[in-house]
Amino acid sequence: MRFDLTLIQPWIKPGARVLDLGCGDGTLLKTLADEKQVSGLGLEIDPDNITEALSKGVDVIEHDLNTGLGNFRDDSFDVVVMTLALQTLRYPHLVIDEMLRVGRECIVTFPNFGHWRSRWHLTGRGRMPVSKFLPYTWYDTPNIHFCTVRDFEALCDEKFIRILNSSVVSGDNTQGALAQRFPNVLGVTAVYHISK
Repeated sequence: MRFDLTLIQPWIKPGARVLDLGCGDGTLLKTLADEKQVSGLGLEIDPDNITEALSKGVDVIEHDLNTGLGNFRDDSFDVVVMTLALQTLRYPHLVIDEMLRVGRECIVTFPNFGHWRSRWHLTGRGRMPVSKFLPYTWYDTPNIHFCTVRDFEALCDEKFIRILNSSVVSGDNTQGALAQRFPNVLGVTAVYHISK
């Protein structure tokens, strides 16, 4: 399991109602159901991921997050999770608003484009970075909104969103002490637990 998914599990209480936006193959919801007895629902757009999630016994609905969450009532979930999808959305700030409307708490993870390797690649090579973690070239990437730790925190300030917890995953796929101290430069993946 990806390390960012491991980090967020302690933030989800046993028996919680969880909505996973862009749930992928359902790994997180399956793990949470097995270990914390959560009742979960996933939203996913990729047909292969939907098939895989269903094969794991995860309830999943085909849904494009860019169309919003209008089919869900206010506060209908305890936690809404969105991992590594924020940067792919047309209007990520509106999806965050919707997450906070339908969930009491939300968890968001995203690649930190302020990481020193991205900065070095742009400065040294003058080209958009391509890495093991972000293996796309500029013309075929699903990433359309490049966000840093500081950008996300500024958005939270503007929208009066409370940051309950935050962390970053460092380049060696751990919660390195230096990355925690300098998250905008040394964090590869940002992990935020937020509420209204």
